[in-house]
Amino acid sequence: MSRRRKSKTIYEPGSAPLLPWPAFVRRQLLHFAYGTALIGLSLGVGTIGFHVFAGQALIDAFLNASMLLGGMGPVGDIKGFAGKTFAALFALYAGLIFLISAAVLLAPSLHRLLHGLHMADQSSAEDES
Repeated sequence: MSRRRKSKTIYEPGSAPLLPWPAFVRRQLLHFAYGTALIGLSLGVGTIGFHVFAGQALIDAFLNASMLLGGMGPVGDIKGFAGKTFAALFALYAGLIFLISAAVLLAPSLHRLLHGLHMADQSSAEDES
């Protein structure tokens, strides 16, 4: 007697109907909250890092962290070995966070699009048979 394990997926499987609009909006808002939390946490870490390691005033540290997370690059001079090392590492981290947060924000919409296309393919295949 074999038991069939139910696979746990983040979204509904391809055989399920398209998610109703209100549920999709809730999903999109949840992903927006995840992305916002990730960016906010990263902004806090960057601000504290630039303040501690680069010796910048809090407003300048906030500006540098914001610019790096936005993909623009640091503003002003960064002095000292610790400050420059932190700036380099945070720049690499910020590039990854930019891509990850974009993926988190776009995932529900892309899934809905692909799911709808998959359903259209299934219905056209059923019509041919």
